[in-house]
Amino acid sequence: MYYPRLKDLRNDRDMMQKEIAALLGIDQRVYSNYETGKREIPTHHIITLADFYGTSTDYILGRTNQIRPYEKR
Repeated sequence: MYYPRLKDLRNDRDMMQKEIAALLGIDQRVYSNYETGKREIPTHHIITLADFYGTSTDYILGRTNQIRPYEKR
């Protein structure tokens, strides 16, 4: 259940959905559907958001509660 994390990460940055949608190159309504779980988010968008927020894809996907990204080898 990744969608609550999308909203939390965005709110932590005091950003609007339309700003994140612009980052992803999509319409705000599409991004809204990601945050509400009405639409699955593509992998490439998850990667972009993890890089943007400075976290891991696993954190966004709810596979870990560790917000910091893994160390790169």
